[in-house]
Amino acid sequence: MKELEHISHFYFIGIGGIGMSALARYLNEQGKKVAGYDRVATSLTEKLEAEGIAIHYVDHFEMIPEAFKNSKTAQVVYTPAVPVGFGELVRFRESGVSTIKRAQLLGQISRTMTCLAIAGTHGKTTTSAILAHLLYKSDVKITAFLGGILEEYHTNYICSGTDVMVVEADEFDRSFMQLDPDIAGITSMDADHLDIYGDAATFEKTFHDFAALLKGKTLLINEQLDVKGLQVGLDSGVYLALNEVIIDGAYHFDFKTPQGVLEKCFLKLPGRHNLSNALMAMAVALEYGADAGKIQLALASFPGVERRFTYRIDTDKRVLIDDYAHHPTEINAVFQAVSEMYPEEKKLVVFQPHLFSRTRDFMDEFAQALSQFDKVGLLDIYPARELPIEGIHSELLCQKINSLENAPEVVRLVEKKDLEEFIEEMDIRVVLMLGAGDISVEINQLTKKWGHA
Repeated sequence: MKELEHISHFYFIGIGGIGMSALARYLNEQGKKVAGYDRVATSLTEKLEAEGIAIHYVDHFEMIPEAFKNSKTAQVVYTPAVPVGFGELVRFRESGVSTIKRAQLLGQISRTMTCLAIAGTHGKTTTSAILAHLLYKSDVKITAFLGGILEEYHTNYICSGTDVMVVEADEFDRSFMQLDPDIAGITSMDADHLDIYGDAATFEKTFHDFAALLKGKTLLINEQLDVKGLQVGLDSGVYLALNEVIIDGAYHFDFKTPQGVLEKCFLKLPGRHNLSNALMAMAVALEYGADAGKIQLALASFPGVERRFTYRIDTDKRVLIDDYAHHPTEINAVFQAVSEMYPEEKKLVVFQPHLFSRTRDFMDEFAQALSQFDKVGLLDIYPARELPIEGIHSELLCQKINSLENAPEVVRLVEKKDLEEFIEEMDIRVVLMLGAGDISVEINQLTKKWGHA
């Protein structure tokens, strides 16, 4: 793998991805020549093109400028989502140009700065976004590569300098093992990606391998995890929330740290999982050495991350909440948060399962999590990178939920074209739409329609 300083041209295959686009912007800002391919134009690719990055949308090797094919000075970056037989990737390999995964590039960059990494099956996007916001507002010179769009900033990439790198440590495909973190936090280790890992024990071992990267450095862990590190928690820990109360949907709390108690902290994100995420971000920032007073002020202004308990509509007639939740633990967290906000009201959930393998591996857990809602609408499974698995479909999940003792009033399969009619028919004010697939397209359409109703 060539060192960064020896590469002048970077070509990204899948440049519009949330992680890839942030890296492309960073390298562009560093004065490198950047170009790439993606299947479709999106708001992210439009932003890249506006910054002078050339992108094309057909698999056509001849369209790529020759400077990006120079094996001495060019580097190709791709994601695990790109098929092995993808034309441009095959041609680059045949021509001798170096090809590396996104995670390898992140790893290289992590060795050029003080690296603060957030790992976890759930919570890493929100936690790393809060951490980036805290440090940015505390005048720390940071470069942040985020896995979600930060509200108000309208970006997944923040750069105020190159002293500190904030990054999500992604467990998919063991990507986080490429990083060289100086301080890391682990929020959760619930089994996932069993299509890659095979079983929960192998999945969990990878987190222990990641923790081992921090030997002699600083590792912060959620209080519930069986890993050696500084505990951060709501009930126990070196870093600990005290006296928390909810006022108008926001958390007010004191924060016990090894240096003393930070009194009167404020977080306007709902849900105990988000309070837990905020504690982890504050702990990492304090361990780095950021100013406690500035951190406390910054937390109160954290705007949230798109598709993480995002209010799309909030009126007397209708509340529409949009969330990326695609794992049973995440659905449970969303239910806890919405129950805290609307304890007396009925709740309707529309869920789009993500991946056939994940739906198969956690079928019973999905059924239990969704059964907590009063009414349930299920879209077809979003396949993402997978081919269908025989016998695994949303209809089976529907049957599982209906067979439970505590089955909701309504559990029904819904086609996208019938979504609006279904939601109107259910006649419930508080509506949640969850999933990591293309349900966001439907949410945007409904928001436009109902937001102007």
